[in-house]
Amino acid sequence: MNLPLQAPRPPRSPWQWFYGAVHRLRRHWLSRRAERLSRPVVSIGNLHWGGTGKTPMVAAIAAHLRDAGRRVAILSRGYGRRDQEVRVVSDGEGPLLGPRLAGDEPVLLAGMLSGVAVVVGSDRYRAGRHALERLEQKPEIFVLDDGFSHLGLVRDLDLLTFPAADPFAGGRLPPSGRLREPLASAARADAVLLTGVPMVDRSEPATAELGEAGEELARALRPYGFAGPGFGSRTMAGEPQYLTAGRVPPGGRALVVSAIARPLVFLEIVRELGFEIAEHLSFPDHHRYPPASIEKIFQVYHQRGATLVLTTGKDRVKLQGRLELPLAEVPIRAEPQDSFFRWLDDRLAEIGDGTGP
Repeated sequence: MNLPLQAPRPPRSPWQWFYGAVHRLRRHWLSRRAERLSRPVVSIGNLHWGGTGKTPMVAAIAAHLRDAGRRVAILSRGYGRRDQEVRVVSDGEGPLLGPRLAGDEPVLLAGMLSGVAVVVGSDRYRAGRHALERLEQKPEIFVLDDGFSHLGLVRDLDLLTFPAADPFAGGRLPPSGRLREPLASAARADAVLLTGVPMVDRSEPATAELGEAGEELARALRPYGFAGPGFGSRTMAGEPQYLTAGRVPPGGRALVVSAIARPLVFLEIVRELGFEIAEHLSFPDHHRYPPASIEKIFQVYHQRGATLVLTTGKDRVKLQGRLELPLAEVPIRAEPQDSFFRWLDDRLAEIGDGTGP
């Protein structure tokens, strides 16, 4: 497999230098004031403005740690929620709150991961303390969702995800680019993951393809100061499921509804599953689906002669119970190469349990 990954040169624009300097000052100021929890923290984040496959990766890592016998708690900001208080979204037994109070991604993770707690709060240190003080099953390890830019909490491992469809986002910050931090910030990461790696050569073992993809990403980031390993990961679609009636047979005429950062990627997944696309309604990422949006979905469904509505997991948690149409979810999961989990286990063994006062 040959992925010609080449990071762009650092931009010379004065605006880009200005934004980069602001990020460095912010990082320096916050890092000096960061607080540490008494258990290890593994952060999964990105440099892009969304759409990097981060949430499925958080789920995959949390599930791996849970299955290894650790008590895991996910700490999330809960983007888009209306409540700013620290909240327990799940104690490991499924969602206790809806997306309005918790955010769509935490509710999705809470439903996917039995045995894993989910706590939201804009201050992730406070959220972690809350988990240690209030949860009956005290966490042994924290997974920090979207944590790379959250510098108020000390993390023991920093992982960065890069989407194979657009790994470097043009290499530019706002106002002309799609990066939230400069590529040079990758120097702070312990490892990088290229997500959504396509299956190019079906005669070659998948592990070899993923390994080469991860190594290419790491090499492309070396000029920016990154010194750690790179790994590849596939994004896999599960069998679509009706919310109440189970498996969805292929071949139906689907109205595809999504409010995610990369809607065309999801649309292609639906096509590959064998569905006829009646229409694709794409809303802004983290859209809350007010009544006008629900009405639009209902009208387009009947106008286009659709037989079902297909959506993502994080959209399903906001549409469930509000849409009187056959609604089905396409579950999405991340499958990193096996050597990534071996690396992760080895690093965590070096870190230890972090037990402290």
